[in-house]
Order: sequence, then C-alpha cells, then structure tokens
Amino acid sequence: MNKPIKQHLIDPEICIRCYTCEMTCPEQAIEHDDNNVVVNADLCNFCMDCIPVCPTGSIDEWRVVTEPYSLEQQYEWEELPEQEDLGSDDADTGIEALDDAMAALLADAHKGAGGKSKAPATASKPTINLYNLGKPVQAVVQGNYRLTEASSDSDVRHIILDFQGRPMPVLEGQSIGIIAPGTTDEGQPHLPRLYSVSSPRDGERPGFNNVSLTVKREEGGVCSNYVCDLQKGDTVNVTGPFGSTFLLPDDPDARILMICTGTGSAPMRAFTMRRQRKVGTIHGGMTMFFGARTPDSLPYFGPLQKVPKTLLDQHLVFSRQEGQDKEYVQDRMLAKRDIVADLLQDPNSYVYICGLRDMEDGVEQALTEIAAGVGQDWTALRDQMRDAGRYHVETY
Repeated sequence: MNKPIKQHLIDPEICIRCYTCEMTCPEQAIEHDDNNVVVNADLCNFCMDCIPVCPTGSIDEWRVVTEPYSLEQQYEWEELPEQEDLGSDDADTGIEALDDAMAALLADAHKGAGGKSKAPATASKPTINLYNLGKPVQAVVQGNYRLTEASSDSDVRHIILDFQGRPMPVLEGQSIGIIAPGTTDEGQPHLPRLYSVSSPRDGERPGFNNVSLTVKREEGGVCSNYVCDLQKGDTVNVTGPFGSTFLLPDDPDARILMICTGTGSAPMRAFTMRRQRKVGTIHGGMTMFFGARTPDSLPYFGPLQKVPKTLLDQHLVFSRQEGQDKEYVQDRMLAKRDIVADLLQDPNSYVYICGLRDMEDGVEQALTEIAAGVGQDWTALRDQMRDAGRYHVETY
C-alpha cells in the first residue's frame, strides 16, 4: 500500500459555484466545468488562502487517500466519497498530516517571521478549525466595554463571548472568526473576520467558558462595526479556533519579549494573564514594548498600570503625545537596547510581534542594530530563533 497522503476536496452538494476560491488560489490549483469545482492535487500546496473566502464552507473538505482522486473523478461527483478505510496506523499518520495542513490558515499574517513559523516546543497542542463556515458555533455576548477614552479618535472595544457550554478550546495566541450578518453587495454571505483572543485558555473569568476579543472600530468596516455595536445578550456566529504557531511556551521560566501596537495587544494580554495565573507575580520574565498614538487611544492603559512590575516590564510608547517628540516602539527598543540585547542572547527567550504591518520595518531595523551591538547577525539569529519556535510575527 502507498503511504497515505492528504487531499483537499470540494463538496459538490454544498458548493454554490461562485468561483471565489478559484480566483483566490495563488497556485491555480482550483478549476471548474459546468458540473463541479475541483482541486488539482498536483498543484495544491495547502496554503489555505481559499478557506476563509468560501461563503458556504464547501471548500473545507479533506480526505486521506493512498492515491489522489483525479480531476476527471471529481468532475463526475454528485457527492463527496466517504473516507476510505486505510488501516488504523496509516490512517492516523495521514490524519495528523491533515491537521498540520489546516494550521496554515494564518500564514500570510506570519510572513514577517522570515520563513515558516514553528510553535514553541513546550506549547500546548492547539485545536484547529473546530467550527467552520458551514457549521459555526453560536456565542452570547456577555459584555461590550470601551477601552479607549471617548475623547480619543480610536474606538477600541473589549468584547466577552459566552459559548453556553459548547466547547471552544482556544489557546493564547489563537484567533476566532466572527461572521457578520447579512450579505455582500453581490448577495453572498459575509466572510468571517479573524480576531486574536485576548483572554487566557481558562476563560476571561477563570473556569468559565468565555472568550474575550479586542476590536477596533474601522470606518466602513462591516464586521468591526457589527462587533463594536453588539449589546449584552446578542448572539454571534463564530468559527475557529485558528492558528498553530503564535503560541505561548508552557515553560514558566521562559522569558517573553512582546512588541505590539494597537489591537496587537490582544494576544499579549492573553499571554500576560496566562503567565500570572500560572506562576503568580514572583517572576514573570515578560517584557513588553506597546505603542499607540496617545494614552487615551492605548487599549488596556488603565489595567496595565495595575500589572505588577515583577510580572511585566512594560514600556508604553506614544507617537502623538502633546508636547513630546514622536516616539515609536522601535525608538524605545533602541533606547532600552541593553534589555533587548539580553533577551536576544538568552536561549530561553521568545519574541512575539503583533500589530499593523507598517511596524515591521522599524522593528526589524531596531533588532538588526541591537543584535549587531552584541556581535550578532540579526538575520541569522532571527532564522535560528524562528526554526526553534522562538520568533513569531503576526501583522495585518
């Protein structure tokens, strides 16, 4: 028997032939005739770009096979074939490979890492894609709280969702998808918008089955305005969880360097809360550079003032503070280069960068200069850290 392989397929019973997946696929692995939309197994590299754009979830189908289904076979289908019996050992191997492929959903956000990201060796194994477009889970809004001052031009909300006993095994650093109601101008259902969770794995409130999000209202943003306007008791359709690499190491002695802007603070809040609940405040080993325009527009500014310094060494940076020169996170990193350099040289430290993609160049230049100051080539060090699961970027 040939070694089992994973194959990406499309459910012909659910597919509405909108061809969005075909237009999205960067490998041109998806094609169609008058009958079906199909996936060419020879071209598909599991980049997952087609998954979030499918309005029905029909694209989210997989089989573990010993021989790929041909295009001719797929064109003739009226329904998907059942998973064939491969024998327990071989089937388990193939299914594990399939799980790995599903984890690539956030690949684009992680491009700044310089290569394919890896999860920390001690991180918990994440659950991926438990709920999808075809079968979302419904959550109830427990709370909607404004995080930024009313005087600020940035409306950022803290949203708490209760899953009413349904499982949502989300880890710190993962994301969930929110589906806005209604349809697009073309009459298609809205695609889910991904938001990083800002609560730890045991819930916004310990032991409760709830998850929090940090959402900024965007002008003209269909989903962000929908989420920011939610009221207590409203119901929301949710997909996910997503993401398998931007995860927190479970080693309580691991040192964490967090660099973020705006709502990129969401996973950092989850990391900090998880670390505090696990080890207390004696030795957090966490350092954060957090940038915003002003204190009024910095999410969680008030609560951050209450986080013990023994847990979190925080550097809050403002680019539009009245009476002060503009300062960005990379500027503060250079000003505190001894702290950053010490972390970069420690083999038990981990770096996490999250926020707007515009921040990447400045942070990269700062890390390059800091590393050079201690005799290190940043590109080589970054690649070494990334391959060891110690360097992570998630920007948008």
